[in-house]
Amino acid sequence: MDQETEPKHVHRGLKKGLYVIPTAFTAANIGMGFLAVLYSIRAFQVVQTEPAVASGYFNYAAVAIGLAILFDTLDGRVARMTKTATELGVQFDSLADVLTFGIAPIALIYAWGIGASLPYESSAHALGVFLLFMYLMCGAFRLARFNIQATRPRVLIEGTPKLDKKYFVGLPIPPAAGLLAAIVHFAPMPLSSYGEGFARFYVYLMMILIAVLGVLMVSTLRYSSFKDAKIGRRSLYLVLVIAALGMLMWLYSKYLLLILSGVFVAHGVIWYLYRTIMPKRSNAPEHFEVES
Repeated sequence: MDQETEPKHVHRGLKKGLYVIPTAFTAANIGMGFLAVLYSIRAFQVVQTEPAVASGYFNYAAVAIGLAILFDTLDGRVARMTKTATELGVQFDSLADVLTFGIAPIALIYAWGIGASLPYESSAHALGVFLLFMYLMCGAFRLARFNIQATRPRVLIEGTPKLDKKYFVGLPIPPAAGLLAAIVHFAPMPLSSYGEGFARFYVYLMMILIAVLGVLMVSTLRYSSFKDAKIGRRSLYLVLVIAALGMLMWLYSKYLLLILSGVFVAHGVIWYLYRTIMPKRSNAPEHFEVES
């Protein structure tokens, strides 16, 4: 009897232990967001007196957000692979995303650009703070909408087509935060160190980007989720691609992270424009098709 019951207890304990793994990745995600906020605060304290020291802290904060994206990707993948996804895990992951990809990039961009380059009582500073707040609100709304679609996958608005799991509805907040972090990682020196004129110009560009990211998050554009990617005989080359990307990431992280994050953010817009333009071409006169 003891020999028959022992394996059952072992399997039960192993199953319970598997539930801890996705939670551990989510906890690591929260830890990276926490460190990113602390590094941003520390950098803002010395941004005017020691800009070179501040740039180091800004870079640490940007790297922490990048690592958080990795942990956020792994917790979902591991939960699906081990079949340990729970509703509690979904809510816990969303709360972690609000901190790491909502508050942390706001603190980073404010300390790196808006707060360091614009006078506190100026209208431009107030506009920058407002846009950062709207970015946070759009990200929180995006996460809330995702949770509803994940737990109750049904049409929310009458007449809106239901999308499959291969796509996200709207830009996910991790890639949005990843693009902001990649920009800081590419140029970690505070914008105030470029001179008053260039600093204002760069800050205004960042404010435009923040507004665009907020709009994309609450939009209905389709973004690939890559959840249907499977490793087969022909997909084994994916391992070589990942290895090459890992080496390039180590050697040229500033350029590669900026390119990858920019391409992901832009591909939803490009795909929308492509699907909008192509039907018009199919209805074009016959002689246009002959010329092409």
